This record gives sequence, structure tokens and C-alpha cells, in this order.
Amino acid sequence: MEVLHDLVGYQNLKIYQNTDWFSFSLDSILLPNFVTLNQKIKTILDLGCGNAPIPLILSTKTKAKIIGVEIQKDCYELAKKSVSYNHLENQITILPMDMKDLKNIYCSDSIDVITCNPPYFRYLETSNLNDDIHKVIARHEKMITLEEIISLSRYLLKNNGVLAMVHRTDRLIEIIQLFEKYGLEIKKLRFIYPKVGLESNMILIEGRKNGNVGLKVLPPLYIHYEDGNYTKEVLKMFE
Repeated sequence: MEVLHDLVGYQNLKIYQNTDWFSFSLDSILLPNFVTLNQKIKTILDLGCGNAPIPLILSTKTKAKIIGVEIQKDCYELAKKSVSYNHLENQITILPMDMKDLKNIYCSDSIDVITCNPPYFRYLETSNLNDDIHKVIARHEKMITLEEIISLSRYLLKNNGVLAMVHRTDRLIEIIQLFEKYGLEIKKLRFIYPKVGLESNMILIEGRKNGNVGLKVLPPLYIHYEDGNYTKEVLKMFE
């Protein structure tokens, strides 16, 4: 069922969702609050934007042009409606296409910042898949692999441009190896924990194309207190 919701914590923004597929997750709030932005940035590209939570949040933090790319037509339509409802057509453009085809539209070295909340799981014939194709594409690397995303980002980013991702901690070694393979120097890393005392299950990671060596490991980000409520830091992201 299609519904119009407040974009959590962003009182002036609304977002269209379809509750039969899935709603955007907390990951889509953490990433735009993590990525490095400055006034020199002209163009931001969000790969696999879904119904556009990341572009919408980014619009509150930057004047840069924001491009969202979404392969699923239904999700693209929701994203377009959300952008239109919030009167952000002059800042946010949503493209209905396979991100692999972006090389046919954009030259190399043309994008300042890329954000991506990618599928977290490899796609295998033995994978335990959901019956809903929307969820399969969002969660599994059916349409594009992690390496293809990082390779594409390398091509599109300007020299010293930023790639920021949210992903699972158990794939961190693979991500580090791929960043190194494609000349993305990791500059910032943050481990996410469900609560104090539990293992990290997610990471936020940022690299720069041909960047200088120098990694910052930020303080841990805890999502919940022991009572299950969001921590003050997470709630601040909603303000």
C-alpha cells in the first residue's frame, strides 16, 4: 500500500513509501549524516536511491545538485513523487536506469561525491530469497555486485572525490581490498553497534579517489540504549 510519511525527524520533508515492499531503513539516515560535504561540492550521485531518502536528507545539508539512480520502476516512481511533493525538482534529479549504464551518460572524473546504501548480501543460487523481487534486489547483489559499484565509482569520481557507503561489518575486509584495488584511499571509518556490549553489525566507510594516506576511525556509533530507545546521537540525526 502506498503511503505518504514524514521523513523521520525532518519535519519539512515527506516521503512516499509502499508498505508492501519495504520502508527505508535507519541506514539511509546514518549515511547522509556521515558523508563529508563542503561548499565546493557541485554534484552528488546516490547509487540505488530507492524511494530517495538519502537525496532528500542530503538536500537539507548542501546546495549541490543531487542525482539519484534507481533501476526498479516502482521505486523510481515513488522517488519522483517524493521529490515533486517537496518541491525539490531544481536540486534533485531521479534517473530510472541501471547504474551500470551511467558511463553512457557521464564522463569519467565528473562527480564530486557518491553515496551508496548497496545490497548487503551476495546473490547465489542457494541464497534464501524473499518472494518479493523489490526486496531481493534491495538486499542481494542480483543486479550489481559490490565490486562493480566500487569500480563504477572510481570511473565517475573526480580526482580526490568521495565515495561513502554503509555496509555490513562482516564484509569489511572485502570492502577494504576493493577500495585499494580501485585507488580509493580510505579516509574515514565508523563501526555501528546495535547497543553497548554487542558486536558491530554495520560500518560507515568513506574513501577518496587517489587520496592521501590517513585514516580516521571515528568513535563507535551505538543505535539503542539498553531499554531499546534510540541513543541521543541517533535522535540528533532526526532533528
